[in-house]
Amino acid sequence: MHPTAFTAKRIPTLPVLALAALAMLAFAGNSLLCRLALKGARIDAASFTAVRLVSGAVVLALLVRLRSGALSRRGDWPSAVALFVYAAAFSFAYLQLTAATGALLLFGAVQLSMVGWGLWRGERFGAWQGVGLLGAGGGLLAMLLPGLAAPPLQGALQMLCAGAAWGVYSLRGGGQADATAVTAGNFWRASVLGLLLLSLLGMVGVGPLWPGAGLLHAQSAGLWLAVASGALASGLGYAVWYTALRGLSPSTAASIQLTVPALAAIGAALFLGEPPSLRLALCSLVILGGVALVIAAKPRV
Repeated sequence: MHPTAFTAKRIPTLPVLALAALAMLAFAGNSLLCRLALKGARIDAASFTAVRLVSGAVVLALLVRLRSGALSRRGDWPSAVALFVYAAAFSFAYLQLTAATGALLLFGAVQLSMVGWGLWRGERFGAWQGVGLLGAGGGLLAMLLPGLAAPPLQGALQMLCAGAAWGVYSLRGGGQADATAVTAGNFWRASVLGLLLLSLLGMVGVGPLWPGAGLLHAQSAGLWLAVASGALASGLGYAVWYTALRGLSPSTAASIQLTVPALAAIGAALFLGEPPSLRLALCSLVILGGVALVIAAKPRV
């Protein structure tokens, strides 16, 4: 999800919109696949992370190889660390969060971290953008307030960390000429970190930084869900999204990403039996409405 990885403003064609819709389904699918795998204890979070990163790296490497005839040497370790932190925190968060809640927290944290960086760098916001930013931030805080429908704080904080890490990764990747090749290089670096985490937790038996993570284990169904998350929802999903970005303006691309939490909520209700709560619905309206206002309102010049 690199909303800054392109500059040209274009009117999207039907094929471009179809590719964008397919990519959004893939991004929402990541939440569903991860929650399905972890909810049923089919695999532990560290193993899911490692398998997802490795399978994503393999698919992206194959795509780059088929296109250019060589493996990608693009990318860098700082970006790979951000990608790894995102993937690991994402997986551990879904030990506790529902798919819809996790997707909303992730999306909100990604967008707010990128907006916050722009403010830190001196970007000037108009009044309506400020209102939108305050609304989105307030919605995230409302999600974390104690109450019967509040998500577990540990899982929520982990997902916010995942969103912030993905925001860092997106900012570092902005403006790349070949985002797919760069992501392929970063995925194989991140997969090394994922395997190191798996080895470390295998030696100590449990996750020392995530109490209650449990012993390492993996059923065949859990492994296949992790492979699907890495190869299809991540690897192919990112490749499709980068293709669609060539025909989308930045504001259109950012607006399209507003659909991901909603798609995750619909999928969670249909396939996981996780109907959205009133609190989730109201916070979603506030968060997504605030982000939409930030995107739609033009900054002062």
